[in-house]
Amino acid sequence: MNGLFIQAASALTPIPFPTPTPSPRPTPSPTPTFAPTPTPVSIEDLTQTLNSSANDEEKMDFLMEFLLSQRDVLFSFAKTLLFAIVVFIIGRRLVKFSLKMTQRWMVKHEVEISVQKFVMSLANFSYHLILIFIVAWILGIGATIVAIIGSAGLAIGLALQGSLSNLAGGVLILALKPFKIGEYISVGGVEGTVDSIDIFYTHLSTTDNKVIVIPNGTITNSTITNTTNVLKRMLIIDFMVPYEMDVEKLREALTEVMQENQLLCQDDPMAVVISRLSPLKVQMQMKAWVKTEDYWEARYGLLEKLKDMIGENQACGNDRNKL
Repeated sequence: MNGLFIQAASALTPIPFPTPTPSPRPTPSPTPTFAPTPTPVSIEDLTQTLNSSANDEEKMDFLMEFLLSQRDVLFSFAKTLLFAIVVFIIGRRLVKFSLKMTQRWMVKHEVEISVQKFVMSLANFSYHLILIFIVAWILGIGATIVAIIGSAGLAIGLALQGSLSNLAGGVLILALKPFKIGEYISVGGVEGTVDSIDIFYTHLSTTDNKVIVIPNGTITNSTITNTTNVLKRMLIIDFMVPYEMDVEKLREALTEVMQENQLLCQDDPMAVVISRLSPLKVQMQMKAWVKTEDYWEARYGLLEKLKDMIGENQACGNDRNKL
């Protein structure tokens, strides 16, 4: 038995076990390298280079390098500028449309012509001012403009005292309505027909086709005489005659002249009176009532008659209008 176990054991062949081999260690990946970031070129460097003794090619290369370093800023500004231009163009169209709608609204509601012109002038100024502020804000200078206006507000107010008073005068004229466009007024020593009432000035046209521009502040601080709202006005002509002249005969002759003038109101009183005694002359007046629309024609006709009657006596005539 023992021999059999020994033979069986010797007949068994040992089974070899594989020897574990160590796994290869991973090769470390190489560290990536980046190209050095170019230093941005400043405007001071550009100025120094352009003012240096470098040749034109070097200056051009440096300029291109500067533009390339600032390309992001330039592209951003170009987009902002293009957007601001588009907004300005659209804004101009909106301003025109708004002015047209404002005009239509006033016409529809039968607003007076004087008020319409004043409001249109003010609206045109205001709309464009708002558009300028919007474009400035898009360009990034809105805060700067606000700061400038705030710091210069006092100086502007002092410099524009007269203009502000004229603006306030225009508002008072439209609110109180002492006169309207087309009416004949006398103010500040001048007179004429009202052509327009603007923000700062009022335009009058005289009988000799002149245009008088009066500041609104001057009008509101002066005495205004409106002769359009009355049917009749008194015509007064001042003239002077020497003491040697027979005043009674002159009075009778001038009264007859006025009675023959069909432009004068014959039902109203007429008079030729002595108004003042000066050291060398006697000052007299012709007084008569006339329709407002016939005033100037009647005045000129009486002056011609007066000159013919007293010219030979070397009388000095002087015309003055009183209403």
